[in-house]
Amino acid sequence: QVQLVESGGGLVQAGGSLRLSCAASGRISSYAMGWFRQAPGKEREVVATSNRSGGSTYYADSVKGRFTISRDNAKNMVYLQMNSLKPEDTAVYYCATGTGYRDYESFGSWGQGTQVTVSS
Repeated sequence: QVQLVESGGGLVQAGGSLRLSCAASGRISSYAMGWFRQAPGKEREVVATSNRSGGSTYYADSVKGRFTISRDNAKNMVYLQMNSLKPEDTAVYYCATGTGYRDYESFGSWGQGTQVTVSS
């Protein structure tokens, strides 16, 4: 089971951009990968997922057109490019492995998360 470490969060103004990174301790080529987020007082929700090759992706409606998930299997890295950020994007963002990119319940091996705060 791989260990995941997220980075790249921070404080940004609305309309700004951030790029989150997820470093895995082992090979990720066998896993679907995903980004999830949890805002204060809310349940964790899926943001974006990718199949093993990166050729198929899913985005939550709330981020579609603004966020892009990508992966580099050779480097065991996953990224989330976030543009046009909104205050409602404020949350702790987590990277996770899964067995299928549309099987959201299969995701686990959560990292420690990285805080994203978007000011208005």
